Amino acid sequence: TFSFAMSAAAKSFLGKPQPAGYQPGVGRGATGFTTRSDIGPARGSSDVPDERHWKHAAAKKEGGQDEENESTYDEFSGYAGSLFANAEYDKEDEEADAVYEYIDRRQDERRKEHRERREREELEKYRSERPKIQQQFSDLKRELGTVTAEEWESLPEVADIGKKVKKKRMERFTPVPDSFISSAVAGQAKATDLDLRQQKYGGLQTPAPGTQTLMPSYTGDLDLGEIGRARTSMMGVKLDQASDSVTGQTVVNPKGYLTDLNSLTPRSAGDISDVKKGRLLLASVRKTNPRHAPGWIASARLEETTGKVQSARNLIIKGTELCPTSEDVWLEAARLLPPDQARAAVAQGVQHIPTSVRIWVKAVDLESDLKGKKRVLRRALEAVPDSVRLWKMAVDLESPEDARLLLSRAVECCPASVELWLALAHLETYENAKQVLNRARKAIPTDRSIWIEAARLEEAAGNVDKVDKIIQTGVKSLKANMVEINRPFWLEDAEKSDKAGSPVTAQAIVRTVVGVGVDEEDKLDTWMHDAESFVEHEAYNCARAMYAQALTQFKKDDSIWLRAAFFEREHGTQESLDEHLKNATSFCPHSETLWLMRAKARWLAGDVDGAREVLADAFTANDNSEDIWLAAVKLESENNEDERARKLLENARHKAGTARVWMKSARLEWVLGHLDVAEDMLAEAVEVHPTSAKLWMMAGQIAQQRGNVDRARDLYSKGLKKCPQSVPLWRIAAALEAELKNYTRARALLEKGRMRVPKCPELWLAAVRIEKEASGEALAKSLMAKAIQECPNSGLLWSEAIFMEAKPQRKTKSVDALKRCENDPLVLLAVARLFLSERKIPKARQWFNRTVKLDPDYGDAWAAYYKFELTHGTEAQQEEVLKHCITAEPHHGEIWQRVAKDVAHWKLSTKDLLLTAAREIPVYV
Repeated sequence: TFSFAMSAAAKSFLGKPQPAGYQPGVGRGATGFTTRSDIGPARGSSDVPDERHWKHAAAKKEGGQDEENESTYDEFSGYAGSLFANAEYDKEDEEADAVYEYIDRRQDERRKEHRERREREELEKYRSERPKIQQQFSDLKRELGTVTAEEWESLPEVADIGKKVKKKRMERFTPVPDSFISSAVAGQAKATDLDLRQQKYGGLQTPAPGTQTLMPSYTGDLDLGEIGRARTSMMGVKLDQASDSVTGQTVVNPKGYLTDLNSLTPRSAGDISDVKKGRLLLASVRKTNPRHAPGWIASARLEETTGKVQSARNLIIKGTELCPTSEDVWLEAARLLPPDQARAAVAQGVQHIPTSVRIWVKAVDLESDLKGKKRVLRRALEAVPDSVRLWKMAVDLESPEDARLLLSRAVECCPASVELWLALAHLETYENAKQVLNRARKAIPTDRSIWIEAARLEEAAGNVDKVDKIIQTGVKSLKANMVEINRPFWLEDAEKSDKAGSPVTAQAIVRTVVGVGVDEEDKLDTWMHDAESFVEHEAYNCARAMYAQALTQFKKDDSIWLRAAFFEREHGTQESLDEHLKNATSFCPHSETLWLMRAKARWLAGDVDGAREVLADAFTANDNSEDIWLAAVKLESENNEDERARKLLENARHKAGTARVWMKSARLEWVLGHLDVAEDMLAEAVEVHPTSAKLWMMAGQIAQQRGNVDRARDLYSKGLKKCPQSVPLWRIAAALEAELKNYTRARALLEKGRMRVPKCPELWLAAVRIEKEASGEALAKSLMAKAIQECPNSGLLWSEAIFMEAKPQRKTKSVDALKRCENDPLVLLAVARLFLSERKIPKARQWFNRTVKLDPDYGDAWAAYYKFELTHGTEAQQEEVLKHCITAEPHHGEIWQRVAKDVAHWKLSTKDLLLTAAREIPVYV
């Protein structure tokens, strides 16, 4: 074609023979292919070589590069390392490398989290499959605490593991030489006569000073034991020296060496060397600056510490001569010298420093009789008339009349002392005290204590109406004198006034400063916190004033009225509680709780008619209220007015026919013995309220009481269809079958209940108890393990599991229970019973107390605590538990509810219920 002809014309070598020595591919370096050169040379030895190839090879050799072939090629680096090894590395190459490095780092960070998580999961999986030896034997190690000494001794040795009886090792005796025995006898022998040396010197090794010192003469054998003890002592000395020295030098703190000397007690040669260094150092201090008082004091204390009291006295006397104007030197001299010399030293001290209050106080302390103290104080006040401390000491020594005269002079000399003014006001009459306080306010216009004292004075005089005015005027006056009204300080003064017997003053302070510095939105929280703080500190009048102030601004808040009502019930009188609740119901007429509290307060006070009037007013304010209806019924039934209670319940069923009203109506008929009426009423009630489990249970219990088991089973079955989530209904149905020994049916019911209500500890516990009764401890423990596995944080199950274990394993089980359920009252009660079973009475009492404090509504804890005190406590402790239980009014607990809901106990008080429940508490051994 035309294109082929054009290309053929462009290539001149086409169609021509190849030149001599031509080898295809050699020019472009393609020598790695299988060619004739692999078999043999392409040219003969007689062929003429081609000069072109020589030039190419020479050029490569001059460039220093190896031949590029298969032997020099690398998969990552290319031919012979890098094709551009000799190229220039410029800024662009640097930026490119930085970019690649950043990309690599980012990729690694993206994979880092996944990689670490995968490694962590693999490690956890490995640990779970192959736990450490320490983890595998942790439970066995805990059980070692229960191994007795006899059991430990009976363990066989490693080499005797196959032997049944452990052989005792034979005791070996080594004979003692006679010389050892004779030397011991000679060492313990007593001498009955004295030698010439002892007769000459009276038994002393060292004669009187100036005579020759005799060397002790040793007789008998050498005492090796004494040498060993001496060597031990020398080793201790060397260790003390090594621990007290740093690179051969003693470090002395120039600022605190006086204080450090107080703890210096030489006990070894190391301490003695430090004492010598201290002496040299302090001698240098005294020589360098003899007028430096701390140096003399430190030297005296060092000598005193080492036991050289006379040297210390000599040093401090010399110090008083060289430093007569130092208070500390004179006080140290008074401390070190005997009493007579100390008085003389103090007398010299006041001559040199007549204005030193500390020296005068020391002089007073050195006087032994009252007359001498008064004489010294008078001279001191002549020298230092403006010392408040001296005036107070003088007043304390005088009679009230003389003290009043002294204080009159004291306030003239020290007009800025509030304490002196207040002390003078206390000793004066009412009129004179007012004048004294007025003078004090003029002298010290910036102190709040004077105004508070004035208010207390008026309260003590019976002028209660002036107290608020004085406090308010005082606050205004302090503000005018640029004094900041610090609210916490004022409230603290109010608390002190309350405890000092001035309640009106305390309440006036609270009313005046209650809103100072408090934001509008924080008032309620701040005031409630302050009221609780006052109650904790037993300042009840301050707390009452705080609640009253809060109610003046938040009149419609029923929560404040309730808090104040609880406060009055605990710390007030019956009249104050009734008055408070009367005001509360007038401002919050729709609060049913306040009405019920008021009616109950009247009823407990014995005013049944007053309680009826309160409930009548409550009906007017809260029409068709279920709680008020039932409260009225309870009031009538407790006072044996059964017919009135029936009529009230009949009206309640028509006006507020709730399930609870129907239940109370049926229960009233039940406890009165009208079982037919109760059954008819419950049959009608379950038609009106089919989802009320309590109605079905009451109907079944009445049928069970009358012996009609089939009807009871049928009622429970119908109830479970209507209320499949009711745990008590499942339990009572299973209990009926267990009572009839139908354990298979009981198991089936509980299994079905656990399917409907999963992770329910009550159903698991019922199943465990039925299994224990039917099959024994082994299967019950296995089922309990499954229960705890499904409900690991259930205190109900853990408390039961503790006493299912053998006695040695109970403590370990209780530790595990406390780890899982630290603040569960059932577990705490189980631990208390465990301590009781081990006869650890103080610990058991501590845990019982902790349980009832944690949950005061748990009746079983109160019953167990009271039973414990009946056996191991005093009458006072028993009364204390009974009193607190009546105050708490518990309602829950397995045994407590069983006793309280028994129809035979329907009129029992809390005290009687506690006594009955205490008899039902089992004894754990």
